[in-house]
Amino acid sequence: MKKIVEQGLLYDFYGELLTEHQKEIYEAAVYNDMSLTEIADENGISKQGVHDLIKRCTNTLQGYEDRLHMIRRFEAIKAEAQALDVIATDLGNDLSDELRDRLKSISGKLIEELT
Repeated sequence: MKKIVEQGLLYDFYGELLTEHQKEIYEAAVYNDMSLTEIADENGISKQGVHDLIKRCTNTLQGYEDRLHMIRRFEAIKAEAQALDVIATDLGNDLSDELRDRLKSISGKLIEELT
């Protein structure tokens, strides 16, 4: 399960950098949960060819993440937004209603944008 989530995140961030053929095969495997045989039959290629293409795509996408760190930064920003939301809640009585509401609004917008 963790591998599929990681593949989905990689694709969400960097999938547009793949060719149309690569995207089609990768989406079929990761998002549509099709078997290698089903994908191979549908695209007129061998099962081994599908396996190799998915592995190459995953390595390519991981290479982009290794260089650009967009997912790592995304997750760090999301964690900070959630921490801000917790702080605003925990300090609720110590803050003015206006300040607490503003903090909750900002953190809520960030969290919504990042999910």
